[in-house]
Amino acid sequence: ALTSGFKEDAVEMLASYGLAYSLMKFFTGPMSDFKNVGLVFVNSKRDRGCAVLCMAVAGSMAFIIHVLIAQTDLGYYIINKLHHVDDSVGNKTRRAFLYLATFPLLDAMSWIHAGILLKHKYSVIVGSASISDVITQIVFVSVLMHSNLPCVEPLLIPILALYMGALVRFVIVGLGYYYNIHDNIPDSSGVDVGGDVTIGKMLSFWWPLALILATQRISRPIVNLFVSRDLHGSSVATEAVAVLTATYPVGHLPYGWLTELRAIYPAFDQTNPSNKLTSDTPVTKTHIKKFTACCLAISLTLCFVVFWTPHISEMILMNVIGVDLAFADLCVLPLRIFSFFPLPVIVRSHLTGWFMTLKMTFVLTPSSVLRIIVLITSLVMLPSIGVHGATLGVGSLLAGFVGESIMVALAACYVYQKQVKANKLVEGEESVPPSEVCSRTQKDAIEELQEEHE
Repeated sequence: ALTSGFKEDAVEMLASYGLAYSLMKFFTGPMSDFKNVGLVFVNSKRDRGCAVLCMAVAGSMAFIIHVLIAQTDLGYYIINKLHHVDDSVGNKTRRAFLYLATFPLLDAMSWIHAGILLKHKYSVIVGSASISDVITQIVFVSVLMHSNLPCVEPLLIPILALYMGALVRFVIVGLGYYYNIHDNIPDSSGVDVGGDVTIGKMLSFWWPLALILATQRISRPIVNLFVSRDLHGSSVATEAVAVLTATYPVGHLPYGWLTELRAIYPAFDQTNPSNKLTSDTPVTKTHIKKFTACCLAISLTLCFVVFWTPHISEMILMNVIGVDLAFADLCVLPLRIFSFFPLPVIVRSHLTGWFMTLKMTFVLTPSSVLRIIVLITSLVMLPSIGVHGATLGVGSLLAGFVGESIMVALAACYVYQKQVKANKLVEGEESVPPSEVCSRTQKDAIEELQEEHE
């Protein structure tokens, strides 16, 4: 919409919106992970009330931060000075950031109800809401393009479409919750699922996931920052940021959905005491692993077909985003680097789901730290070997993903060894039924790890 509706400032507009959107996603990212709180913890109306309260407070804080960045000198230093962009791009970015101020709250309310729906196996409603979000954005962009908005304020075209898509998604998941679940859950949780969850327990489970997602969201602004500064804020730097803005959604499309595999373990794994059987045929860990492997194969196939087949990626960029051929050619190499993202993403998603089932998300915290360290190291070191522009940004992102997935795998090995150790401690207890031994084994291992964490 930005490139086709405002030709003379297309690159500048794309760069401005990309900077504002990536900064906004930094604030919405941690809140979207409250979906997992709904998936694992919400068993009653009271639990839902606690979750909604947490999100209302977080959304209000995000709104205040948006206004401060957009309207004060803080935003000038973060956007103009830190990113080395000119005043025109900086002012447009801050204006777009102000327009996006209420989006985090709307997005957070959608995600918490999406998690509750997933817990009760209403994934079709959640998927329909996400598809409706995308369709609504496309429709509204088409409608707004025929108004005078491209001439008056072109930045509002993608932003209004984003709001309308999020509103449709919120309405669908909200109605889905009230129609299918609200009247069927108790006012308070029973002792069979651990009683009513407290806000403290929710936050203890959520903050490691939020930290991980925050580092993922801040990765894009960091990449934009280093890429822009590496090219000294010139017109080439603006073009590089615009290339990143164009390649992020296209490159993310074939593998981004793999992240949602985190929900498979909590929804189906039978070691989760809060999971309710909804089928006579239980879903085992073997089923989950096979399904994960199939998803990886599909994602890799899509990546290599779309990004490595000549002229396909250029056609997508030209027809969907509306860039010219010269600009599309600049996006080819970054998109091919995106082909390798499914491998670290699938490892991270599969193991994160397992940790969520065990309610041991705290062991994931080091992975977010390593991701940022590897990302910044790559952004500093790669220019010395001649890597610049969007290629520098996407290559550094891949390095950060790989570092994060390695740390998650190491955490999984650590937890597994703890469980093996607990198994050995109960091997001689013949008088205890096998099912109770397994339950105690896992419980002892989890309690030991939690004590170490505290």
